[in-house]
Amino acid sequence: MSTRNLIRRIPGLPTSDGAGVKLTRLIGQPALDMLDPFLLLDAFGSERGTDYIAGFPEHPHRGFETVTYMLAGRMRHRDNHGNSGLLVAGGAQWMTAGAGLIHSEMPEQSDGEMRGFQLWVNLPATHKMIAPRYQDIAPEQIPVLTPLPGASVRVIAGDAFGTQGPVQGIVTQPLFVDITLAAGAALTLPLEAAHSAFAYVFEGAGVHFGDTWLPTQELGVLGAGAQVKLRSADAPSRLILVAAAPLHEPVARYGPFVMNTRAQIEQAIADFRNGRM
Repeated sequence: MSTRNLIRRIPGLPTSDGAGVKLTRLIGQPALDMLDPFLLLDAFGSERGTDYIAGFPEHPHRGFETVTYMLAGRMRHRDNHGNSGLLVAGGAQWMTAGAGLIHSEMPEQSDGEMRGFQLWVNLPATHKMIAPRYQDIAPEQIPVLTPLPGASVRVIAGDAFGTQGPVQGIVTQPLFVDITLAAGAALTLPLEAAHSAFAYVFEGAGVHFGDTWLPTQELGVLGAGAQVKLRSADAPSRLILVAAAPLHEPVARYGPFVMNTRAQIEQAIADFRNGRM
């Protein structure tokens, strides 16, 4: 079985979004504009309330999905259709914006650590105008596996070692796992050979991917193959590994709207301005 190695390493780009929330952009920046179907990946993390307290006030989305995975802290989301939910440490939300909505994501704390990720996943042309929906996943709903001594895997979406994550019915067939490796621990994980895949080590010194090395705080794009072989350095490490089917479609982007043509973007802007989301 062919093994995936790293083909690119991407340093994060410090930036801010929302009402000035400080974050690190990994996908959706000059060094990596997108990795089909992944449009954006932000890592956020701070113990200073001033870095995140302003949150992400009301803003629209259309044509893609947002995935929020919380490592620490509490975040409240609300939208203009009356939906509301609370994201807590260890929980996740997979929001399919589809035809469009206006929502906010605001911290429910003023100090202490707030840490996590937000990922944007594109939708195919056939699904861009479907009805919005949420999958709010509490921490206790996420399976935690120990496939080998020294290796722990939280399965948010997809299938890992015969266990399905709680996120279901996503057209790009994603795998989203949070992996913890003890010092020197190794793990082999099957992947769909045709899927795009990346990894991000956010704790520890770094991780070997086959014959290649990914240090902490850099995103690694994985090459072709039907499996990935991981081995931690001489210290414990923790990473997210994400894969999904590429769409191979034209992409037209304008801020929070992701469609296939410029005309569709102009329609999204008009619909937003005229209260049709």
